[in-house]
Amino acid sequence: MVASLAVRTIDGVPVDQGDVARHSSGNKRPHVTVRGLTKRFGDRTIYEKFDLDLPRGKFISIFGPNGCGKSTLINMIAGLIPVDEGEILFDGQTINEIRFGYVFQNYRDALFPWMSAWDNIAYPLRFMKVPKAERNARVEALVKRFDVRLNLQQYPYQMSGGQQQLVSILRALIVEPEILFLDEPFSALDYEMTLFMRDQLQRMFIETGTTTIIVSHDLDEAVYLADQVLLLSRAPTRVVDFPGVDVPRPRNALTLADAEFNRVKGHCLDIFQQQVRL
Repeated sequence: MVASLAVRTIDGVPVDQGDVARHSSGNKRPHVTVRGLTKRFGDRTIYEKFDLDLPRGKFISIFGPNGCGKSTLINMIAGLIPVDEGEILFDGQTINEIRFGYVFQNYRDALFPWMSAWDNIAYPLRFMKVPKAERNARVEALVKRFDVRLNLQQYPYQMSGGQQQLVSILRALIVEPEILFLDEPFSALDYEMTLFMRDQLQRMFIETGTTTIIVSHDLDEAVYLADQVLLLSRAPTRVVDFPGVDVPRPRNALTLADAEFNRVKGHCLDIFQQQVRL
């Protein structure tokens, strides 16, 4: 049984799902516009006539019940899987007309094992036929910018999981993307490395201001990293809410005790539990 989510309230005013999606970014022109998105797998409908606006220069976490299509959504936005119906635009352009970066969950399969970490980071520029001297200069500048203290002449199999994922993130950033997608990038890391990578990712976001969209199955992580949390329903998936996280950056361990952080987290948990019980 799936309860109707057609009507929600914002500040006590009833609005439909389309209004939540379109107006959650305020009056600024959205970076990503999704209209009429439909996706089915066999006889199962994941998205049907789905609308969404995502703001520019914000860190967006996507959170919702298992099977609601979180990864499917960013994969469709990134052009990695086809849509059945609908339109996805980036300031009026298609995904083929912009620069974007994608960090996969399975970092071990995402890196080329026959290339050094340095060459893995530089590979997108090589693919774009950027001259070697410029490639090396850009990798060096990126590494210096984020104070990366790794031996980048090592091969991926010589590095820890967190180091490999850091290389994956640097490779995604080397093209100076307009938008960065991350699909549960820390799910295979241990706790210590997850904390380190969260801080690295937050630092990169503060430095670059790149529109960043992350799928997370960890509510603490989703709220901790985000400017806004996109809360999804069970399939057929709708936007249930899109609350902001008004907590200053950089965030750290003290953030977990912040009243606003815990208010937003509690709100998200309440919505999540409602969806799980459907």
